[in-house]
Amino acid sequence: MKIHEYQAKEIFRKSNIPVPRGGVANTVDEAVKVAETLHGRAVLKAQIHAGGRGKGGGIKIAANSKEAKELAGKMIGMNLVTHQTGSEGKKVHKLLIEEPVEVKRELYAGMVIDRSKGCLVIMASTEGGMDIEEVAAKTPEKILKEYIDPTLGLCPFQASRLAFWLGFKGKTAGLARTLFMNLYKVFTENDCSLVEINPLVETKNGDILALDGKINFDDNALYRHEDIVALRDMTEEKESEIEASKYNLNFIKLDGNVGCMVNGAGLAMATMDIIKLHGGEPANFLDVGGSTNPEAVENALKIIVADPNVKGILINIFGGIVRCDRVASGVIEAAKKTKIDIPIVIRLEGTNADIANKMLTESGLKFQVAESFSNAAKLAVETVR
Repeated sequence: MKIHEYQAKEIFRKSNIPVPRGGVANTVDEAVKVAETLHGRAVLKAQIHAGGRGKGGGIKIAANSKEAKELAGKMIGMNLVTHQTGSEGKKVHKLLIEEPVEVKRELYAGMVIDRSKGCLVIMASTEGGMDIEEVAAKTPEKILKEYIDPTLGLCPFQASRLAFWLGFKGKTAGLARTLFMNLYKVFTENDCSLVEINPLVETKNGDILALDGKINFDDNALYRHEDIVALRDMTEEKESEIEASKYNLNFIKLDGNVGCMVNGAGLAMATMDIIKLHGGEPANFLDVGGSTNPEAVENALKIIVADPNVKGILINIFGGIVRCDRVASGVIEAAKKTKIDIPIVIRLEGTNADIANKMLTESGLKFQVAESFSNAAKLAVETVR
């Protein structure tokens, strides 16, 4: 789950990570009021769940309250297109209004789970304000990583090493050390999957500020954090993904025309890969889960066919935990109820697969039953063409 920058900064503020003064505005009048508390001169930042806002015109500087009003009028309601939104862009509903900061240096601080090492890692870089992925690819030596022993947590000496490596000295080094310790606290106490400050800035008067903030949360831990669930902004999510979440379906909309329904994340990714291998384009990632049942199948199909780009569907189920005949029954019932008029290719393998394939063949519906994984993907791509 993602949240907005202004929400991330509120969490930072509560955890004693310094951020610029400011406030959020939903209307032009609110934007002016916030700008006036900052003596007129203010930075206006569009609040969407995507990076690259500055290049897309989503970050502006106002010299006074009058200019803040003019800029807010143009920005609220605008369709902001960045390299992360895709060509369709995202509508701006809110602005974060903040005081300008005199920046001496732009740096980077972030924390993620390193699954290859099986632990958390906290990172720092002297290359703030840039995509950290680009820095990692071109100049990895400019990133320092501190791996965190889960039994000890982030140790003070590790936080000090990060601060000194970034070139902080004296009082500022102490501020940076405290910031890294608090960043670890934010991550662990809120079950985050990502915490990022880019840029982390050193000001000309020797302070340290989180000039930007990004936090993602582990969906599987949200049941422990009602306060975080309340931060969810439905306007930033696709309608199909919101609908899928109601039925505990793992769904991500893509740009292709072959709808996919698969059980298991690994098999779902492999299915998308093999569709592309045969020259097709998947329309979605959809994992219906290991214990697939008829109701889940029906809801999954409804979500897939609601996408007008989908011209055909590939159902690829491995019956390990679930029986294939139960899946087949669900597919047949769902196809009848939803009146699907696009071709469906089905590959079922595992427990009771023979019974399931017979049920599909004798259903009277126009299913194409595939004999193998590769054959199923090839059929689906050819059918769509």
